[in-house]
Amino acid sequence: MLPLRKMGCRIATAAAARSALFSTFPCSNIQYLSASISQFQDYQSQRSIQKNLVFGISLAKLRIQSTILGCRLDGFNCHLQYFSTVTGTILVQARDIGKLCMELENALEEYRFDDAWKLYEQHMLIEGFPRKSVVNKLLMSFAESLDLQWIEKAYGLVERAIEESKQNLLEKETLIYLAFCLAKCGLTVPASTVLRKLVEMEEFPPVAAWSAVLAHMSQTAPGAYLAAELVIEIGYLFQDGRVDPRKKINAPLIAMKPNTTAFNIALSGCLLFHTTRKAEQLLDMMPRIGVKADTTLLIIMAHIYERNGRREDLKKLKRHIDEAPNLSDVQFRQFYNCLLMCHLNFGDLESASLMVLEMLRKAKKAQNSLAAATFVFEAAGSDNTSPCGQALSHGKSNELENGRLHQHHSLSFKDFSRDHKFLKLEAEAKELLGILLVKLQRQVELITTERGILQPTERIYVKLVKAFLEAGKTKELAEFLIKAEKEDSPVSIDDSVLVHVINLCISLGWLDQAHDLLDEMRLAGVKSGSSVYAFLLKAYCKENRAGDVSSLLRDARKAGIQLDSSCYDALIQSRVLQNDTQGALNLFKEMKEAKIPRAGHQEFETLVKGCAERGEAGLMAKLLQEIKDGQRVDCGVHDWNSVIHFFTKKRLMQDAEKALKKMRSMGHVPNAQTFHSMVTGYAAIGGKYIEVTELWGEMKSLASATAMKFDQELLDSVLYTFVRGGFFSRANEVVEMMQRGNMFIDKYKYRTLFLKYHKTLYKGKAPKFQTEALLKKREAALTFKKWVGLC
Repeated sequence: MLPLRKMGCRIATAAAARSALFSTFPCSNIQYLSASISQFQDYQSQRSIQKNLVFGISLAKLRIQSTILGCRLDGFNCHLQYFSTVTGTILVQARDIGKLCMELENALEEYRFDDAWKLYEQHMLIEGFPRKSVVNKLLMSFAESLDLQWIEKAYGLVERAIEESKQNLLEKETLIYLAFCLAKCGLTVPASTVLRKLVEMEEFPPVAAWSAVLAHMSQTAPGAYLAAELVIEIGYLFQDGRVDPRKKINAPLIAMKPNTTAFNIALSGCLLFHTTRKAEQLLDMMPRIGVKADTTLLIIMAHIYERNGRREDLKKLKRHIDEAPNLSDVQFRQFYNCLLMCHLNFGDLESASLMVLEMLRKAKKAQNSLAAATFVFEAAGSDNTSPCGQALSHGKSNELENGRLHQHHSLSFKDFSRDHKFLKLEAEAKELLGILLVKLQRQVELITTERGILQPTERIYVKLVKAFLEAGKTKELAEFLIKAEKEDSPVSIDDSVLVHVINLCISLGWLDQAHDLLDEMRLAGVKSGSSVYAFLLKAYCKENRAGDVSSLLRDARKAGIQLDSSCYDALIQSRVLQNDTQGALNLFKEMKEAKIPRAGHQEFETLVKGCAERGEAGLMAKLLQEIKDGQRVDCGVHDWNSVIHFFTKKRLMQDAEKALKKMRSMGHVPNAQTFHSMVTGYAAIGGKYIEVTELWGEMKSLASATAMKFDQELLDSVLYTFVRGGFFSRANEVVEMMQRGNMFIDKYKYRTLFLKYHKTLYKGKAPKFQTEALLKKREAALTFKKWVGLC
């Protein structure tokens, strides 16, 4: 290390001070001193030395300054005060850059990251960025640590290098590894930014590598949204055969093309975090870039179609599901769950009930066949190979669900760099996809499987009963429940599904529906116990509905039902309240002659309590909870949304506008999906910004007048349209609404969009004279520009 020399002098800039100094010395010395000072000032300007800045210089430069201060200044040390007008003291430090780099590398090898960072900062002050190998070693070491503090510093270094146009210092392999580690640490925005920068630099990452980054990103809501955006952005490069795969020069670009695994990861993340319209955008892209669907993707498509109300697409998909080989029981269950839910959402109760009855029939048939086969195998003394395999499969599934199948160990850069085909990253991506799919399977609640046989759960009965009752179809409900009882395993009279539904209607005060169901049950020849008659009779007495009481008593006698003492007590009390003393006495006499014991049947509340004590929710309790908590489904909205979506997809916007107008006239309120279809339709045509502005006004009025909330996907599509068209005042309103709702916004996307279409907008000084409207427009644009980080 070279010695330090401090210059305590101050260099005068005033002309008078300089002339006074020159008059003190001979001409030759003055000329030499002047030349030396000018050399120093030139060097100073080249190095951009500011006040009190410590910097390194070479030995030759140091000797020049030593000459100035030492041998050439003999005899006039007393006149150094003339240099006092320059601000601050300049410290000159000489440092061997090669040795500094060596110390930096040693610190990284010894994991002394604090020392390494200080040495890096010193290097930046002296020479700027270190050489390429040192920069990449620094990035690699910090990323490998998986420590948030250091990995964030590594990302900051990359940002600075790109800002200063030093991206040639960054190696492709290092940046891919950094993006992977950033995603693994949950830093989804930086991870996506690094991938985007790689594409911009034309250092295309292979799909096996960036799909692993996607898989880690998709574990969170913002990351899943960014993952979908990345697949769309990268897939756009390959749309409609833009890249010729026959040219060798396109090989690195072709290696980046999204594959089925990448789409499965992005789509699963969209489903888990409810951004299904973004997922449908991905599905539309797949055939345009030549990606084929596997069995996993078929099931994911079913979920997306169900969430978005695409019943016709779901029906078309059924043919592919039936023909697909090697579909597991879990996958079949998911598909039919989606189809059943779609029927319910559209109010097609006939199709839904037929599906349930068909499942019950097939389950009963398979159960009988299984019982016979089991008897034969037991008689033959067969082994248990298949059940063991099944148990193993269930164990593996449970491990996956609990996240214990594989602890994601840290992948060192050494192992990463050796894996030239990124096979380890590809395997990790598929494993993380498996975890996402398990989370998706947990959302299936209408259908279960037992030994590979599809069976309806109690949840589907709950939803069907609620839908039938809301539609006023008590006759159809009774017919369905009676058929279901015949196909299902027999139960006691008082514990049948139909009796539970009748009791539920009574408890909710729907006495007419309960009586209608009881009549349908009696006309179909299905026997019922006395408890249901007793419960309805007491409810009628409580409501003082004497005519209905008489009708129910006649029905009970026809059915041979003997009422208990609690029913007679309720009837007698009702007659007394009506001042019908004789009628009350007759009832008491009838009760005494029939020798009815005083012990009554259990009440409805007792039944519910008994279900809870047995450790099960009970169908009746679930029905009650569903009706109390659940919102009434407007099936008409789903129908109109399907019509509007069809028109907007075909870019028939006039027909879509007519459909929307008709929808409103029929009393259906448009929801987020309706507005999303309209906005994306206008955006596809282009130039329809006024129409989108009108929709935005309607959305704001709905949001303020009702409890309707607009989701991230809808607001993001509106924001994109406004930014594309330069409507920055409206864009700022959308940003404000999204920020109030704590919604994630992809600023990188909007920064890129602004630079693409409005790069030169309002870059100069504001004109002195402009109207108030132009002033507001300028301020709105500058506000948005500041928000995306461009000023």
